[in-house]
Amino acid sequence: MPMIENWKLVVLERYAKFDGRAGRAEFWWYVLANIVLYIAGGILWTIGFAIATGLGVVVALLTAAVYLALIVPSVAVAIRRLHDTDKSGWLLLLGLIPFVGPIILLVFYIQEGTAGPNQYGAGPEPAAG
Repeated sequence: MPMIENWKLVVLERYAKFDGRAGRAEFWWYVLANIVLYIAGGILWTIGFAIATGLGVVVALLTAAVYLALIVPSVAVAIRRLHDTDKSGWLLLLGLIPFVGPIILLVFYIQEGTAGPNQYGAGPEPAAG
């Protein structure tokens, strides 16, 4: 399954790799896997609190730890995705601008990467699949 394989690739093998490039497949499969993970975490959190408050707190702490652990690979793959479109990773800071910033980043993420090598290296490493 490409979603799980790409998630493992980004999180386990390219955890804090901020250089290089990430193709659209690697980036979007990782994003989809995180969305599924966040929804599952929310469901488990709700079930945990429905069963017992203590269990809910434990589940909440575990899901929060997972979410925190995913910050570094998420930033890394976003920077590599920007590099693939021949843009600086510093443009990720556009996401801090309310409303407009995330839309601009979404446009950058959707764009096709530069064909062949660019200033950030050779073409993106292949996505798992």
